[in-house]
Amino acid sequence: MCCLYGILDYKQKLTNHQLNHLLRKLSIACEKRCTDATGISYNRNGHMEIHKKPLPAHSFHHNIPYGVNAVMGHTRMTTQGSEKINRNNHPFRGHCKEMNFSLAHNGVLYNEMKLRREFRLPNTTIETDSYVAVQMIERTGAFDLQAIQQMAEQMEGSFCFTLLDGQDNLYLVKGNNPLVIYHFEKLGFYIYAST
Repeated sequence: MCCLYGILDYKQKLTNHQLNHLLRKLSIACEKRCTDATGISYNRNGHMEIHKKPLPAHSFHHNIPYGVNAVMGHTRMTTQGSEKINRNNHPFRGHCKEMNFSLAHNGVLYNEMKLRREFRLPNTTIETDSYVAVQMIERTGAFDLQAIQQMAEQMEGSFCFTLLDGQDNLYLVKGNNPLVIYHFEKLGFYIYAST
């Protein structure tokens, strides 16, 4: 199984050094379960950026630029689709109307092929079960809570999903995989992880 991690600095009080340091520590803690690939997603100057490489977290550089306040990350254990083909690594990019989003998944989905047939989802070069979640949201035409809920209700298997939209809203969908969220209220940020 993969691992998810991230930070939402809603008061924007963390320094750039603190943000990068926390992300590095979180990713290395997640590396204990999965070392095949590491990836992150965040928004910068109105554009969603996704960086991912087939590297363990301790070799991946979290170089988050100044001004970023929401970051979602993923460490991967390959179950489908080679990690050496970077498009198979998380997070994945999605798009609905005028909203870009990214999605990462921890778990294994059992009904990917059934969903592809039933909803006539387009073929893709991405070889992971996880990408079907992106396609299920895109087919609704809108990135909102209802689309996320509909996607999650269709999934069979084990999962936690994290999603980040182009406005720095971070969504956490807990299925039957563990998810821990810590709120540092005085400092104004959340961190989370799912292993």
